[in-house]
Amino acid sequence: WARRARRRRRAAAREKTAAKMEKKVSKRSRKEEEDLEALIAHFQTLDAKRTQTVEIPCSPPSPRLNASLSVHPEKDELILFGGEYFNGQKTFLYNELYVYNIRKDTWTKVDIPSPPPRRCAHQAVVVPQGGGQLWVFGGEFASPNGEQFYHYKDLWVLHLATKTWEQVKSTGGPSGRSGHRMVAWKRQLILFGGFHESTRDYIYYNDVYAFNLDTFTWSTLSPSGTGPTPRSGCQMSVTPQGGIVVYGGYSKQRVKKDVDKGTRHSDMFLLKPEDGREDKWVWTRMNPSGVKPTPRSGFSVAMAPNHQTLFFGGVCDEEEEESLSGEFFNDLYFYDATRNRWFEGQLKVVQSLSSITFGYWGPQSP
Repeated sequence: WARRARRRRRAAAREKTAAKMEKKVSKRSRKEEEDLEALIAHFQTLDAKRTQTVEIPCSPPSPRLNASLSVHPEKDELILFGGEYFNGQKTFLYNELYVYNIRKDTWTKVDIPSPPPRRCAHQAVVVPQGGGQLWVFGGEFASPNGEQFYHYKDLWVLHLATKTWEQVKSTGGPSGRSGHRMVAWKRQLILFGGFHESTRDYIYYNDVYAFNLDTFTWSTLSPSGTGPTPRSGCQMSVTPQGGIVVYGGYSKQRVKKDVDKGTRHSDMFLLKPEDGREDKWVWTRMNPSGVKPTPRSGFSVAMAPNHQTLFFGGVCDEEEEESLSGEFFNDLYFYDATRNRWFEGQLKVVQSLSSITFGYWGPQSP
């Protein structure tokens, strides 16, 4: 009896110590968020000095990563927003907006009053409503030393016809996150996954949300079937048949104290309405044929005119207990949703009298 009593006292003491530590870490995390919120507010004060929209022809934007590049729904233009850059000593976050004219091969910097706060690893989706709209959700802000992170859960729309930013406030949406994916499906925005990270903890998501572009309301989808495990940096694209494909991505989990194990996902799932009902969805695991990409995350995805999904690059991280190394890719793949088949891309170099340029590109023959 005495031994059992001592064990209970020791267990209670451990629980008490753990509770104190959790409270301490939680308090420290809140302090970090407050510090970052103050820095974000400072930048917003600087942005508030913009009183009118100014468009300035410029050279290409400075180097950055985790920005969004979207196709204008009515013009031959690409819209670049946000991103981050680390110069070896300091991390810079951006909320600049650039427009690239494809036919003229020119860049224009567009300064618009009241833009979203600086961010990277957000998602941007273009829809044709109202002369074209660019919808932006979430993303993250990092401290200058790159060691603290703030994850946004705000939703913004850029009205392309009037060149005005608007923050859309609606309850019931996703929690703060980055590395998620979002697509336009009919008159909704469908959002999946992502992660939230502080200096001491992290969590990956596999939840699904829908934002209605008519009612401006969020809803949580609870698809039946077995869906993807939590992840970020995956592919998410709409099929010609009206489904949504999710492929690949990255996640990590703690295997022991201060030791994490990363997973590069190479599975594929289809999310679609069940029996044609838009209020009921189902996950189905897919097994496409063809030449599949090697496992990776953080790749670029674009839709080709022939209903194929173009898939480029990415990174494969190898993690040890005290080190991280990554292999980066510049290969090209196509996923044909109508045939449920992968094709390896082929680039042909065309040599002219004045220069060497990339010519025809497309999937290799089956």
